[in-house]
Amino acid sequence: MKRLPLLIFFLISICSAQNKSFKGQVYDEKDNPLENVAIYSKSSGFHTHTNANGEFLLKNVLAGEVLKITNLGFKTIEHTITPDDFTREIIFELEETTMNLNQIVINGERDVLSAITRVDLKINPVKSSQEILRKVPGLIIGQHAGGGKAEQIFLRGFDIDHGTDISLSVDGMPVNMVSHAHGQGYSDLHFLIPETIKNIEFGMGPYHPDHGNFATAGFVNFKTVDKLEQNMVSMELGQFNSKRLVGMFNVLDKDYSNAYIASSLNLFDGPFESPQNFNRFNIMGKYNYKVPGDEELNLTISHFQSKWDASGQIPERAVADGSISRFGAIDDTEGGNTSRTNILVNHTRNLTDAKKLKTRAFYFHYDFELYSNFTFFLEDPVNADQIKQKEDRNILGAETVFEYRGDNLPLEMDYSAGIGFRYDDSNLNELSRTKNRDELLERLANGNVDETNLYGFFNTGFDFGKLQVNPGLRLDYFNFAYENLITETYDNKSENKLFLSPKLNFNYNASNSIQLYLKSGIGFHSNDSRVVVARDGEEILPAAYGTDLGLIYKPGSKWILNTAAWLLYLDQEFVYVGDAAIVEPSGKTRRLGLDLGARYQATDWLYLYSDLNYTYARSTEEASDEDYIPLAPEFTSTGGLAIENLSGFSGAISYRYINDRPANEDFSITADGYLVTDLNLNYRINNLQFGIIIENLFDTKWNETQFATESRLRSELNPVEEIHFTPGTPFFLRGKVSVYF
Repeated sequence: MKRLPLLIFFLISICSAQNKSFKGQVYDEKDNPLENVAIYSKSSGFHTHTNANGEFLLKNVLAGEVLKITNLGFKTIEHTITPDDFTREIIFELEETTMNLNQIVINGERDVLSAITRVDLKINPVKSSQEILRKVPGLIIGQHAGGGKAEQIFLRGFDIDHGTDISLSVDGMPVNMVSHAHGQGYSDLHFLIPETIKNIEFGMGPYHPDHGNFATAGFVNFKTVDKLEQNMVSMELGQFNSKRLVGMFNVLDKDYSNAYIASSLNLFDGPFESPQNFNRFNIMGKYNYKVPGDEELNLTISHFQSKWDASGQIPERAVADGSISRFGAIDDTEGGNTSRTNILVNHTRNLTDAKKLKTRAFYFHYDFELYSNFTFFLEDPVNADQIKQKEDRNILGAETVFEYRGDNLPLEMDYSAGIGFRYDDSNLNELSRTKNRDELLERLANGNVDETNLYGFFNTGFDFGKLQVNPGLRLDYFNFAYENLITETYDNKSENKLFLSPKLNFNYNASNSIQLYLKSGIGFHSNDSRVVVARDGEEILPAAYGTDLGLIYKPGSKWILNTAAWLLYLDQEFVYVGDAAIVEPSGKTRRLGLDLGARYQATDWLYLYSDLNYTYARSTEEASDEDYIPLAPEFTSTGGLAIENLSGFSGAISYRYINDRPANEDFSITADGYLVTDLNLNYRINNLQFGIIIENLFDTKWNETQFATESRLRSELNPVEEIHFTPGTPFFLRGKVSVYF
């Protein structure tokens, strides 16, 4: 026994003599340190990433091993370790180049799927506000209110409506709105100018401790550019009286600071017989101050406002009997107006090489007024069933996160700990019956919502070489308050609730080309404050339980394949139906799915991509023939091919597909699927770029959104339940000219 410590010391000494640590720094061509560069050994698979100062420490390597240093948007380099390298710090310089799949390394990449989306976005940039969310694999959207209302979202077997089960943010600022006049989680992304998007971060399922409310099906965070490469003015003209003007200008460019302004104006009448009269104005300014390796400050101020008319969702029977055309209307007085003003501050301070403090604060003001008529003359045969939804909202929030990278510990460990809050103040949150927008018939609901969310989270990553283990924990506190202004006496009720969300994720790098992962976690989405107080706090924060088992495979430098099998269970929840001012309970649900994605970099200029998604979605508390979840998509697919920098040409042809799906619980009514193809083509010569954009290239007859609705027309004695739909855009051609300077 006395010799055992000596034996252990001897073995450790041998291992230490053979396996050593390799230190280095990585810079770009302008001597700026590069963060999150992947460095990995081609033989052992051991890997690490650079910190904010561009520094890295790679352990357990030997002389003669070949290291690969890679980062998206830069040429990959290789370095063979020599014995002298262990006695000094090596400096590497990466050269900027076109972003492509070759630069994605499965072993060294922390978030491979988001990296793939970065390549998708770079090769085929967003060209319209509707395309913003379509860049997320497996996500389908639909617009059904004249272009001004938030898009309807479908993802992983969910009809997410306008955001009930997906957490959306821009530069970390939330987009979802709780207890919104039109529905819980309402997410209007129209304040985001598409040309300012730099990157899209996303994750499926409730597996991320830094994302709380609404992150059940997943989360998406859009990151805007910090600096414009060039000034730009662009103009689009197209069918249906479509006009769009965009301007982006650098207004400050110094060593440590820069600023730019971006603005756009959209005008559109649409293919409808009654013009949409849609117009939207956006303006955004962003200031950035950065001292490499020390601190970074971003200040963003933006505003948008829009107004529109809409033809609404029309019943199939009215089109079938010739009463109206597909682009006609039963009530063309629908429409609305909305605006949002944002102030966002992001600050990052590098405390040491291993420690970082990130702070975010935001405020935004939001106005909303929407007129709809879903049932026509069902409730009121004389004045019709038009409703008005309106609110005036202020949101304030902040978050601070401490990050630590323990490269110098015996076991490589990262962790982050954060705290934050969000306060929503929605005033005069109203639902009323109206006539022709200007006559108030009856107030069905009117009140003030005050909702507070305090939270903290802890996220840890342990690196065991090929295996990474990532446990996390999140705690949320909610206070819901609703002051009912309809009642004659003072009526202000409140409820509160805590929710604990554990997460546990595993990544295993089987080789330099294969990564396996297992993700598990519990998440939630909050219910509307009006539901919470009406139900005396019952089912305030229904839970979601999820698991993903996935594989990412890169068989060669030009291919990446990814697949995942997953399941998601949702507890019972109560849903506030904003279109009717009623509370409806829904039971527990189960979703099982399979995702498959493929990317192929055929040449430097040709890129092919496709995503296929299957979901089996059912209610678990209903009879087997009445357990369908209305509008839950079973099979969806998106994909296409893109060209970039081919003798000045760039462009893409893309498709989106959704199959027939149930519109009600017993599948007696079907929401028809569709396959729609879009095309864009650009040619650039010097500082001029000319382009065409064609939506619905083959002029497919399709329904963009559809619902099973009971309605009555003026001439009918009895109501009818059937599909009511908004027709999809027919062949739609636009021309575009851009000037860069």
